[in-house]
Amino acid sequence: MILGLRTAAYPIARDQLEAAKRWYAQAFGVEPYFDEPFYVGFNIGGFELGLLPDGAPSINGPQPLWGVDDIQAVYQTLIGLGATALEPPKDVGEGILVADVRDPFGNRLGLIQNPHFDPKAVR
Repeated sequence: MILGLRTAAYPIARDQLEAAKRWYAQAFGVEPYFDEPFYVGFNIGGFELGLLPDGAPSINGPQPLWGVDDIQAVYQTLIGLGATALEPPKDVGEGILVADVRDPFGNRLGLIQNPHFDPKAVR
């Protein structure tokens, strides 16, 4: 049985790992709780954002969406931190807003503002 999102792992070139750790710490407002040469993990609201060194960043791989309360503000913050726009915030129906940026390392970072998300349903 699939229980739900636990980890979203982003490949990072080894020579960009230190810069990626700093960028993601700024973007998400938390420091990594696990920091080893082979993997860096951040706890984001009970879910894991992982950085995988020696990877090949791409916007075409897995596309998890990270929940936000104010998609416009978070989108602009990420752009200000050096991300580039892929898809600006847009309404996809039922009051749900989504957006995507490319992080400075070449990965897609998806955002979702979903008024129907119930954190109590997370297992």
